[in-house]
Amino acid sequence: MLHDRDIAQLLARLCPMHLAVDEQGQVMHIGPTLAKLLPDKRKDDACLFDLIEVRRPSGVCNMKALLARQRQKLSLRLRGHGGHAFKGVFVAVPGQGGILDLSFGIAIMDGVRDFELSASDFAVTDLAIEMLYLIEAKSAAMEVSRKLNQRLQGAKIAAEEQAFTDTLTGLKNRRAVDHVLPRLIDRGEAVTLMQVDLDYFKAVNDTYGHPAGDHVLQNVARVLVQETRQGDCVARVGGDEFVIILVGEVDEAAVAHIAERLIKRIEAPIRWRGDTCEISASIGIATNAFGSGDTGETLWARADTALYAAKNGGRGRFRMA
Repeated sequence: MLHDRDIAQLLARLCPMHLAVDEQGQVMHIGPTLAKLLPDKRKDDACLFDLIEVRRPSGVCNMKALLARQRQKLSLRLRGHGGHAFKGVFVAVPGQGGILDLSFGIAIMDGVRDFELSASDFAVTDLAIEMLYLIEAKSAAMEVSRKLNQRLQGAKIAAEEQAFTDTLTGLKNRRAVDHVLPRLIDRGEAVTLMQVDLDYFKAVNDTYGHPAGDHVLQNVARVLVQETRQGDCVARVGGDEFVIILVGEVDEAAVAHIAERLIKRIEAPIRWRGDTCEISASIGIATNAFGSGDTGETLWARADTALYAAKNGGRGRFRMA
C-alpha cells in the first residue's frame, strides 16, 4: 500500500508541476517545478485559489466549480505571474480532494527562459525538452541558412556590380549601358544620350605610354562624374569613348551648356610625371523626344551620327542629332 509520502514522491516525479489539494481547496503539497515558480507561496495552509486564477472556463473560483469542470482543459495563470499563461487539468480524488496538473503549453520556451528551467524540471516522459531541442536546432539551422543567403546575395550583387563596372575608371561599362538605356526608354523616361569621344588621345599613348593614357582616362572619368547629376549614368564604353545618359527632361540649352563645360574641362592640361598631356573631346547628342519612337539602338545610332558630325566639324565641339 502506498502512503501519502510515497504518493507525493510519485506525483513529484511524474507531475512536477502539480498542486494537491483537499476537499476545501487547501494546498497539501506542490510539485518541485511549480514550487520554483512560486518560491514565496510554499505554504501547507495556502488556498488553491490564492495561488491560481482560472481564466477559462469563466466562473471557476471555488472547489465546487472546479469539481464540476474536472478532467476538462483549463486556462489559468499563477497569481503574481500575470504575464504567463498555463494549461491545466483537475482530477478529483474521492474523499481526499484532487490533483491540479499544470503545463506551459505552447509557451514552454518563454517558461524555460524566464524561470531558468532545465530537463530535470520536467517529467522523464515529457517531450517538452525534446521539442525545445528541435526548435533550437531548427532556429540554428535557419540562422545559418539566413547568413548563407545573405552572403550569397552579397556575392551576387558584387558580381553583378563588377560585371557592369569598368575596372580602370570605376564607371559603368558598355554592358551596363545596354542594360540601362532600353529599360529607361521602355519605362517612358525622357533620356538624353551624350557620346563623348576623346580627341588626340592616341598621341598621349604614343608619346608618354599607356600609364599616361590610363591617367588621362581616369581624369576624364572624374570630370564626367563631377559635371553630371547623381541619377545620371556615366560609362566608359571603349578605349577612349564615354557615354552619359541624362535621365529626365533637360532642355536643349541646358544640354548645350553641359557639353560646353565638359569640353572646356577636358581640354585643361593634365600633368603626368613632369610632362603635360593635352586632349580635347567631341560630343554627339541625341534625345528621345516625346513621340520619337526611339529605341536604345536608334537613340545610340543618332548620337553616333552627331558625334561623327562633331569630329568632321573640327573636333573639340558638340553636335545635336
